[in-house]
Amino acid sequence: MRFIAILILTLLNSHFAYGQWYQAQGQAFVTKDDSKLAKTKAIENALKKALLVAGASVSSVQQVVNGLLTQDEINIRASGTINSFELIDELHHNDTITVTIRADILPQERQCFSADYRKSLLITKSHLKNREQANIGGIYQLDKVLVKKLSEKVRHQGMYLDTKLALKNNSAFSRYNNSVRAEKIKHIAMSLADITDSQYVMFSEIEDISFANQENNSWLFWQEDEYDRHFNFAVYIYNGSNGELIFNHSYQSSAPWTFTKRAQVDVNSNTFWQSKFGSTIEQTLNDVITDIDDNMMCQPTRAKIIRVAGDEIMINIGSKHGVKVGDEFSLLHLKNFTTENGKIYAGFNVSPFMVKVEQVNLESAQAVTNDASVLGNIQRYDLAVRY
Repeated sequence: MRFIAILILTLLNSHFAYGQWYQAQGQAFVTKDDSKLAKTKAIENALKKALLVAGASVSSVQQVVNGLLTQDEINIRASGTINSFELIDELHHNDTITVTIRADILPQERQCFSADYRKSLLITKSHLKNREQANIGGIYQLDKVLVKKLSEKVRHQGMYLDTKLALKNNSAFSRYNNSVRAEKIKHIAMSLADITDSQYVMFSEIEDISFANQENNSWLFWQEDEYDRHFNFAVYIYNGSNGELIFNHSYQSSAPWTFTKRAQVDVNSNTFWQSKFGSTIEQTLNDVITDIDDNMMCQPTRAKIIRVAGDEIMINIGSKHGVKVGDEFSLLHLKNFTTENGKIYAGFNVSPFMVKVEQVNLESAQAVTNDASVLGNIQRYDLAVRY
């Protein structure tokens, strides 16, 4: 049997990138006794289903059977990058061919098919890495006040995020981050996302609020010395469904500390935020919002299924996230698995069912299958994906 290939130069680069595997079924009818063509169409159908829910951009396709690259190749005209795929099962029944494939798909940098939806982001209390640096000014509450202000700014300035705050307790993120224990962080992110019903989780660290060594006004001998104060801030955003890090950026700035050394400064006050140092922090937060909004815009919207009844499901996003009556979703079985050494890998089985939204509430929506099929194999905590 012979297929036709697209093997573009970008395949060489994709060898170094990490994808996620998706399992999907495809079907095609045999016409004019041409079973080879039907099989090709069935594989294309399965791959396109996987591509749509992955939000990928195809530039290359190769077939792998039993772990080996074969000469059989397939021509796919879609939008995505497939590192490899394997044919798991092939069933011939009457005039229909059904195939099951598993594809390793590399998401593209911009998957903006879901940009019309707001993603729920849990913002956790920031961590002040060197707490003794807050002694001057007594600005120990900056870790909490900072993320409250960031959340408010996201609500007013952001276009693609709906935020929630978790400020009462410190997470173990910084402890695990300092010891490079990525799998522990994945567990924390997934647990917090599940508890708070959030799609994404943000952690942050205030890395430096120390003072510069050289004063700014040494020539003004009658004034108290004025020094620049640093503000270094790191942001980490994790996917709540699989714990993977999807955004990480550090911001560095500094500004004069215009308060006296003995002054106790209220970081909730306008006096602080209108000072040179407070204004610099505010500008940094504006940069953070721009960056994460741009990044999150193109992240796929994966809603959690919270109820299943016959041919109907309820998902945990609604009108506040941009869901409308008539929107269609594909369904995914989340198949995360953990290796013997404790590493978590993400995987998804693509269900053949499609659902359409019939009723929308503020934070939830009800959807039914297009053909009244009973969702027998769909369970709570599976995912509904907008493409």
